[in-house]
Amino acid sequence: MYAITVAEPGGPENMRWTEVEDPKAGPGEVVLDVVASAVNRADLLQREGNYPPPPGASEIIGLECSGRVAELGPGVEGWSVGDEVCALLAGGGYATKVAVPAAQLLPVPPGVDLTTAGSIPEVACTVYSNVLMKAGLAAGETFLVHGGSSGIGTHAIQVAKALGARVAATASPTRFDVCRELGADIVLDYDGDVPAGLKDATDGHGADVILDNMGAKGLAANVSALAVDGRLMIIGMQGGVKADLNIGALLVKRASVTAMGLRGRPVDGPQGKGAVVSGTRDVVWPLFGEGSVRPVVHARFPMSDAAEAHRTLAAGGVIGKLLLLAP
Repeated sequence: MYAITVAEPGGPENMRWTEVEDPKAGPGEVVLDVVASAVNRADLLQREGNYPPPPGASEIIGLECSGRVAELGPGVEGWSVGDEVCALLAGGGYATKVAVPAAQLLPVPPGVDLTTAGSIPEVACTVYSNVLMKAGLAAGETFLVHGGSSGIGTHAIQVAKALGARVAATASPTRFDVCRELGADIVLDYDGDVPAGLKDATDGHGADVILDNMGAKGLAANVSALAVDGRLMIIGMQGGVKADLNIGALLVKRASVTAMGLRGRPVDGPQGKGAVVSGTRDVVWPLFGEGSVRPVVHARFPMSDAAEAHRTLAAGGVIGKLLLLAP
């Protein structure tokens, strides 16, 4: 098969489209002929040497893909060769073939074509596991997502709105309309006073659930923006890893701060990727069928030109996801 390899950690210029050994389907796994993958912020970190794959995972970059089942490993049931699917990966997506645990397979969402489905698993499973599975966002609650025009943001806005939440999003002013079109009730300038703006828009209530990818930089403001019994979910460290936490503010609000990753989880178990994928299929996939959630794809690149896709994401201005198309 062919795959993107990284000669040494560093810039996009170190990425190469090269021939490598085909993957094999182990027990409980399938091999997919990849149709498309997508670019995530974590991919840029891995390319730079700052986000290594979990033990035993493929060294090839790529956390999601769509494709067709080419081979079934021992013990796999419920799937057949030729099935069109998409998949959550621990690695290996930037390639023409990938081995993946069958528990991490999803059917192509209703109303979505096979290629575009490659942009969905990572954002859908991230939003489901954090916002619904862990934080328990309920209808009528207020949900705030930072970076509303990002891949995570565009999906989170739609899912939260479809499930009956009041949705707030931060973005640059040039992207306010995008967030509103996706369903955001409140849009705030991420460079402004977000807690004050949110409380003003919610009559002082604040956010019941916040999904944040910045980490340290936004911690104090996020705690301030939380409502009583609020839940802050941190999924990224773009704004650093260390910050002061006002425990008193949390105690007064009975609030919680949770940091959760997805890639390093085991496949099995109540918090495993299999459970996340199953829940995502049960709760989120019907929303695609209803038309209340749709994928947002900014641009498509040949997979062999993944370096240019990385440059595009790093440069900013991307709304939604970037797709990589396998030959």
